[in-house]
Amino acid sequence: MNSKKVFCFVSLLFILTFFVPYQGWTQLIPYTGAEPKPETRGPILTRVFAVEEGHYGYIWKIYIEAEDPDGEMLRIASRVDEVGYGYYPTDWIYLKPQYQKHFKGYIQWNTYSTNASYLPEWTQITLKVSVFDKAGNESNEVTIPFTFKITPNEYAYTLPAPFDQGDLPRLGYVALDLYYPGEGGGGAGGVSLR
Repeated sequence: MNSKKVFCFVSLLFILTFFVPYQGWTQLIPYTGAEPKPETRGPILTRVFAVEEGHYGYIWKIYIEAEDPDGEMLRIASRVDEVGYGYYPTDWIYLKPQYQKHFKGYIQWNTYSTNASYLPEWTQITLKVSVFDKAGNESNEVTIPFTFKITPNEYAYTLPAPFDQGDLPRLGYVALDLYYPGEGGGGAGGVSLR
């Protein structure tokens, strides 16, 4: 009789381990260092511009303007989905203190990759950009498609307002290495990690 009680107790503990939710189980996205505060407002991406095609190795500039009423913008998130490969881990660009309330500039991605000697023409990627503040609030997310293809005069484009007003600062580099479509390398295989 005693062994039956022990067995039932151990079985109950085992079942509770799998069915009783623990604090933090709902946090399936990476921890950002702080919980969003209800009294703060998140940043807002007000304008974004980028060309949508260029050759493999193209120096891609993504022009961004953002503001945060609380002056607490911390970092820019860049997420890439490549057709035939899947999602890559999020790349983070930390903002300098002078850009925490408002910034207008560009992030630069040198698309040549050490993982792939070349990418076939017509390879498609999607870049998703957003901004996080110190409290963990995320701005609206902007999706920008890009296709690798030979394009004449691909650097000869006209910037729209407000990006056409003089020299804009480079806010940082996107540090992602692409893989040849269909090859392995650690991608999520089309499953969103977000």
